[in-house]
Amino acid sequence: MKFLVTGAAGFIGFHVVQRLVEQGHDVIGIDNLNDYYDVNLKLARLDVLAKLPLFKFIKLDLADRSGISDLFVREKFDRVIHLAAQAGVRYSIDNPMAYADSNLIGHLAILEGCRHNDVKHLVYASSSSVYGLNSKIPFATSDSVDHPISLYAATKKSNELMSHTYSHLYAIPTTGLRFFTVYGPWGRPDMALFKFTKAIINGEPIDVYNQGDMRRDFTYIDDIVEGIIRIQDIIPQINNDWKIETASAANSSAPYKIFNIGNGNPVKLLDFIQSLEKSIGTTAHKNLMPMQPGDVYQTYADVEDLFTATGYKPSMSVEQGVDNFVQWYRKFYS
Repeated sequence: MKFLVTGAAGFIGFHVVQRLVEQGHDVIGIDNLNDYYDVNLKLARLDVLAKLPLFKFIKLDLADRSGISDLFVREKFDRVIHLAAQAGVRYSIDNPMAYADSNLIGHLAILEGCRHNDVKHLVYASSSSVYGLNSKIPFATSDSVDHPISLYAATKKSNELMSHTYSHLYAIPTTGLRFFTVYGPWGRPDMALFKFTKAIINGEPIDVYNQGDMRRDFTYIDDIVEGIIRIQDIIPQINNDWKIETASAANSSAPYKIFNIGNGNPVKLLDFIQSLEKSIGTTAHKNLMPMQPGDVYQTYADVEDLFTATGYKPSMSVEQGVDNFVQWYRKFYS
């Protein structure tokens, strides 16, 4: 088949493109290569992808509505894996307008492309941040997600609502994936593991928020990609027996579905740092800080629905995953 992968120069997109090409699919990747984080890292990912025989990269911004429309008309994609977005909970507090173009207008442009060009399945990135003020754990897709606490989370919730509308109006099969703290080789420099590793190796202190009293459902990149690859083959169907009064908000009478995609095993932040210290061979100097606005105390994914649908079950331990990242980091920045 022919796939469009948005955010192909990004962390998850980079790995997804590799898996799709390994399976023999033609892949077009787009990215705007913005400077939210080091563009050189994005270009290095693209250098790896450029060697793949079935991959083509096009520099294109999601907010370029005519460019996105022309791309869909020209390429005639079978399926779309939409991973591009302006990321970052904390960044959204200081730079809210950056999220309107990429996460709202951009998502709508992708939906319009799918609508007018007979795309068979749209899989898109949502986020665990949509759970916001929820205190019930683990987070389940049947839970209410009406109280986000960051603009980033609000845009991801909006993406789910927009997708449902298009699934309902135009019978476009859409699947949203709520990612839980993805980490691993080629990861993003704004994420905790990357920042901690860089600081510890350079002998600098690390900022640990909420005094380290936080838990995250850290999920290794290979496990995330396995889930994406499996779920893109499971296309939601119209279900006329679905009733809003008795059914889960994670599905619909329309061909629409939401899944959590995470490890299902939250880890204390200080234990995560301890694994990193062991891998590097150095004890970190920790600046214990208060909770930052927009952060949540704990993330914990209920992934039973995803396991039932796909057989997907994460297999990478935090200790091994962290060590894999450190080895990559040392080699890449040697």
